[in-house]
Order: sequence, then structure tokens, then C-alpha cells
Amino acid sequence: MTDLPDVRGLTIGILGGTGDQGKGLARRFALAGHPVLIGSRDGARAQEAADAVGSGARGAENAAVATEADIVVVAVPWGGHRATLESLRSELSGKIVIDCVNPLGFDKQGAYALPVEEGSAAQQAAAILPDSRVVAAFHHVSAVLLLDPEVPSIDLDILVLGDDREATDMVQALATAIPGARGIYGGRLRNAHQVEALTANLISINRRYKSHAGIRVTDV
Repeated sequence: MTDLPDVRGLTIGILGGTGDQGKGLARRFALAGHPVLIGSRDGARAQEAADAVGSGARGAENAAVATEADIVVVAVPWGGHRATLESLRSELSGKIVIDCVNPLGFDKQGAYALPVEEGSAAQQAAAILPDSRVVAAFHHVSAVLLLDPEVPSIDLDILVLGDDREATDMVQALATAIPGARGIYGGRLRNAHQVEALTANLISINRRYKSHAGIRVTDV
């Protein structure tokens, strides 16, 4: 694999860090030695989540997190995706913004991908944040495994998509900082839809086999 940049010491902000996915990513980044900021509309709730994560994580309102962090992860529910990003356009200007949101619906037959006007959640983020460097990644990481203190490493590949080579290299390096995981370049941002939608298949696998399935890319 191509040599990746050194991302040690970069501050990682998690918007939506009070949810399981955001909190799980925050925990793993903090364990990897990154300063971590957890964001929420409610600063007190964000600090509660940070206290639960430990390892020096701090909580604050979303705008403060977006301003201070070097790299910002968007892990908000799909229903709040557009409004959250629109409210933080200025704070996120010039930053690498990692979108890991999966636009999914659920019915009696299980999970299914929702249509997105822009093509995907990541493309919606890029349209809302024209002055940010949007990268799609971390869609298929089990929150249960991320949060489990008995799981020392996460055995999967993390697909990283984007149009800015320097930004995708940075996010690949960040993914690889999680023990057991690899960051794998997965194409341009226009290909994010099928990566987001694949989460519905993984949910079906997990329900059938009572597992926490991820993916591995062969021959890389």
C-alpha cells in the first residue's frame, strides 16, 4: 500500500458523538492517542458522552467542536444531516470532513437504502460544504465492537472515498490507526452511494447470523 501521512496528534471532532457510532469512533481514536472532541447540540450531553469515552475526550457544542478540531467526523442521524451541516458551514470551511452517515429506512423486512437527491449523504455534505474537503468513510464499522472494551482490535477494511487525494490519504491513515483496521481507497465521492447502501446488507447479515459483520478487500 502507498505510504500514508503521519496523522498522530491531530484533534478529531465527532459531530453526533453522543450516539453509539460516534461514541465508538471517539473511543477508538482516543485510545489511538488522538485528542478527541465530542459534539452535540447540548454541550452538557456531549460532556457526559466524553466522560463515558474517557482517555481525555472532551465534550462541547457542535460549533465549538467544528471550530477546534483538525478533522471532523459527521456521525449524526440521517434525519438531522442537512440541518447540522448547514448550521456549521462557516466552522467547517477548509477542514477535512469525514461523512459516515448511512441514509437507511427500516420496515418489517429490515433495512433498506433511502434515495438521496444529491446521490449519497457524502455528496449532500459536499454540496452543502463547498469550502470543505469531504471524504466518505467509516460506514461499516460496528458500533457494538467499537464500544466493547473486550475487543482489542477491529478486523475489517474501511473504504475511503473522495475527490481530494491528500484528504483521502489522511483519512486512510486515521482509519489504520484503529488496531486491526485498514483504510482502503474506494474511489471518487460519486461512488459513495453503494458504500452507504451496503450497510443495509450488513445489517441483514448481522441479524441472520447474530454477528457484527464487516468487510475485507482481497489482494490489496
